[in-house]
Amino acid sequence: MLVGYARVSTTQQSLDVQLEQLAAHRVEKIFQEQMSGKAASNRLQLRAALDFCREGDTFIVTRLDRFARSARDLHNIVAALVAKGVAFRCLQQGGLDTTTSHGKLMLGILAAVAEFELDIRQERQREGIEKAKSHGIYKGGKQRFDPAIIHKLHGEGMKPRAIAREINCSPATVYRLLN
Repeated sequence: MLVGYARVSTTQQSLDVQLEQLAAHRVEKIFQEQMSGKAASNRLQLRAALDFCREGDTFIVTRLDRFARSARDLHNIVAALVAKGVAFRCLQQGGLDTTTSHGKLMLGILAAVAEFELDIRQERQREGIEKAKSHGIYKGGKQRFDPAIIHKLHGEGMKPRAIAREINCSPATVYRLLN
């Protein structure tokens, strides 16, 4: 059976391109999610897809960065698939296929490159934020909750957790804005 996995980082992004590519390759079962790929352990649909795979199946993704964001994650996940007797294919990046020696070599090389790209992108982002902070331009993310409302509700005797439920945010946000 061909088992596919598609992922985008945010709910504002579309899975359509990945889903079309997987369908074009006749993938029979597709797992999909919209969340950050930093840690494979947090992705419920990825875990479900890996659990679903059986010996003789082929696990297919469109691109490695949709599947794993570090070389360690990539190697661990692929090793788990191989241990189950499941082949791994990546449609882009040379049609990577771990059933061949060439595919295994390319997997290692591409994993290292993907991790390098992520590190470089994060480094550039940190540098840009630091520069903007030093020029007084960067103020952080936009304020999503009005601190005045939180202080008003708290002043009326409402507990932080109740405030969080009321305005639909985490209790940590309420505590942070109260301090």
